[in-house]
Amino acid sequence: QVQLVESGGGSVQAGGSLRLSCAASGILFTTNRMAWYRQAPGKQRDLVATINSGGSTNYADSVKGRFTISRDNAKNTVYLQMNSLKPKDTAVYYCNAYNYFSHNNYWGQGTQVTVSS
Repeated sequence: QVQLVESGGGSVQAGGSLRLSCAASGILFTTNRMAWYRQAPGKQRDLVATINSGGSTNYADSVKGRFTISRDNAKNTVYLQMNSLKPKDTAVYYCNAYNYFSHNNYWGQGTQVTVSS
């Protein structure tokens, strides 16, 4: 059974930082591209950042220079370090695993991030 369990969300003031974690189980972690998405109320779910098995990363323009995605293949965990947070970063953040071979997509349950001005 595949499980992606996010943690680290919470409330913070603008300019603050949070670090999200996503622990994966039930998958061969290194055969998955890992990603973070977010969904604000009334809006679609948007891609925030991706990291492939080799460590190459991509970011949405809105978070470049502020967010950093990383992964620890030994711990089956992906992280999202979020700095200089803004109220517009407020959303539910979801961890995603995409398997290169089966093309299966897996999602975590989401963790709320709230940034107040």
